[in-house]
Amino acid sequence: MSIAAGNTAELGTLLAKELWRKTRLRLRVGPIYRWRFSGRTPERVLIAPPDLRLADQQIALEIYYGRFPFAGHMVETGGQSPFHVEVPHRGWNRSLHGFRWLRHMRAAGTELAAANARALVGDWVSTHGGHIAGTAWDPAITARRIIAWLQHSSVVLQGAEFPFYRSYLKSLALQIRYLRSMAREMPDGEERLRARIALAFSALSLPAPASALRSATRNLSEELERQILPDGGHISRNPMAVLELLADLLPLRQTYANQAEAPPEALIGAVERMLPALRFFRHQDGSLARFNGMGVTIHDRIAAIMRHDETAGAPLLHAPHSGYERLSMGRTTVIADTGLPPPSEVSNKAHAGFLSFEMSAGRQHYIVNAGIDAYGAEELRPLSRATAAHSTAALNDSSSARFNHSPRVHDLLGALLIGGPRQASCERTDASGTQGFVARHDGYAARFGICHEREMKLSAEGALVSGADRFLREDGARPLNDGRDHVTIRFHLHPDVELLRGDNGQLVLSAANAAPWIFTCHEVVPQVEESIFFAGVGGPRRSRQIVLSFRASQLPEVHWQLAQAHGAAAQHG
Repeated sequence: MSIAAGNTAELGTLLAKELWRKTRLRLRVGPIYRWRFSGRTPERVLIAPPDLRLADQQIALEIYYGRFPFAGHMVETGGQSPFHVEVPHRGWNRSLHGFRWLRHMRAAGTELAAANARALVGDWVSTHGGHIAGTAWDPAITARRIIAWLQHSSVVLQGAEFPFYRSYLKSLALQIRYLRSMAREMPDGEERLRARIALAFSALSLPAPASALRSATRNLSEELERQILPDGGHISRNPMAVLELLADLLPLRQTYANQAEAPPEALIGAVERMLPALRFFRHQDGSLARFNGMGVTIHDRIAAIMRHDETAGAPLLHAPHSGYERLSMGRTTVIADTGLPPPSEVSNKAHAGFLSFEMSAGRQHYIVNAGIDAYGAEELRPLSRATAAHSTAALNDSSSARFNHSPRVHDLLGALLIGGPRQASCERTDASGTQGFVARHDGYAARFGICHEREMKLSAEGALVSGADRFLREDGARPLNDGRDHVTIRFHLHPDVELLRGDNGQLVLSAANAAPWIFTCHEVVPQVEESIFFAGVGGPRRSRQIVLSFRASQLPEVHWQLAQAHGAAAQHG
């Protein structure tokens, strides 16, 4: 895939920064500077912060029998320590070394589970504790491990003899000093913020001078103010990042209070913005809209977070800083992506789904994006990120943004999103009895000279969703008939939705225990094609999609609608 000169220059700058960052990291863990990680060992853990992530006693039992079900991958160790087994699965290894699974041992609440947790921590210390290298010491994994060791210190130290107690605290202190040195060198985004969260936890949970807490609080505040947007979204534009960060920030806020320390204003403000943002992305069944890296929603996890939401009233309808719009009326919810791509440095999970939308009624999803399979094969990830996997328009079978596929660049930077829209606009068009917006992006302008504009309205007390898609040149003129004006508008259906043809040729979207919806478009005959829903609870599922295909030079504007069968009479929008 060719890359425009501007994108090549941007990639070059990012590569240079990453190479220099890795050089600094190597120096920091080299023999000259490793002395920085030595120091005094704390005498005890003052407080174990709470953990809001769900725990399952059955997983503790699986681990006891040598079966480790991490990151969607089961590994049986045959009695060996998992830290002595070579497993060629990146996600599994990262989960193993992150130690979040300690929460399952704590939930088991037995002496056997505590002894097993203690044995596994001891294995890690003896195997990896003295050698700073590899996945085990990736700063992002180290941050997760520090938080987990502090949160579940009570179960790990239950019944521990003094030598283990001492080695545990010594290793924890070493990891904290290492992370403190590495944090400023970490790539931008969620994991860097989590490192600052981990260091704040450690300053609160272990005996430390007041200056250490002040420094950790200051660095945390700076990162929160930079990464959490004014509307509560994260700079990555990923709804999952909001959920994951809240799962750490809420216990951190509680830990400040438990230690009689005032939480920093940046922490209080971030949480108060992020909780409404999480509600913004929720459909009425509690699941999060599948945009920019969001896959399966674990509903109990959402509920555990939302119990801390003290804001009243309906969710916000407008998230201008994150770049999303919400239409909500009656039992119908529409959530749409109307923003620019995130900064390149944090775009590893971003999608080319500009102007895509999801629509649900009650607890039933009808129109969706494909989402991601978080634990699935890496080779499928580009498919789920492409424009064609979203309920929006694509030109000439291409995506509205491109992804880096160079192996050398991928090894250093990941699959960054590049060459996406440079300009995007959105305007609300709410009126009495109607909610709506008009949004536009130029993701195809540089290649094909065409901009995409989408107008959507929700009316008839939530029984009618009407839309218009327009394809114009940047000056507003009709597209040229130059063979580069082929448009495909896709409406991906949730796998639980059955698609039927009515007597008059209309498409009927039917689901069990839910009112059917009728899809119509008068300018183009809708076609039905196969699709795939990556974000199924058990993995990818087959589904279907409604497709409108035409030439923009012949038809620069199309109208379509979804009307609830027992609602307002269907009418062209």
